[in-house]
Amino acid sequence: MIYILLGALVLLVLVTAGRRGRVVRIRREWRFLSGAGAVAALIAAALLAVREAWIPAVALLAIGVSLMGSARFNPRRRPAALTKEPMSATEARATLGVGADATTDEIQAAYSRLMRMAHPDKGGTSGLAAQLNAARDRLLKP
Repeated sequence: MIYILLGALVLLVLVTAGRRGRVVRIRREWRFLSGAGAVAALIAAALLAVREAWIPAVALLAIGVSLMGSARFNPRRRPAALTKEPMSATEARATLGVGADATTDEIQAAYSRLMRMAHPDKGGTSGLAAQLNAARDRLLKP
């Protein structure tokens, strides 16, 4: 049994070393299974520690901690400031649907019209409302 645990530990170290520097996409189901595996490994490590089998207990503890780390990783949650550059004037005009020669009143009218439909309280999404706000701010503020 100890050889299996040591082999799993070596495999885990090699896989983790190979992932360094790359973002790993884990689906929700795999996150759930990883969390369940972490709980099982930690319980088994505790039971082995009570029986004074220290080497397998430490190996299972390492596996459990590694699985906890992979279960916590969520690729969909990223700070918006780190993933998106400031909106250009061309993108802002395209978002609001106004031309390059649009006046301040036309920009404000287009923003109001679109925001009435896209506001989160009216069934829209907060992401679309944020894009509209950014486009309006880019075109109206110096």
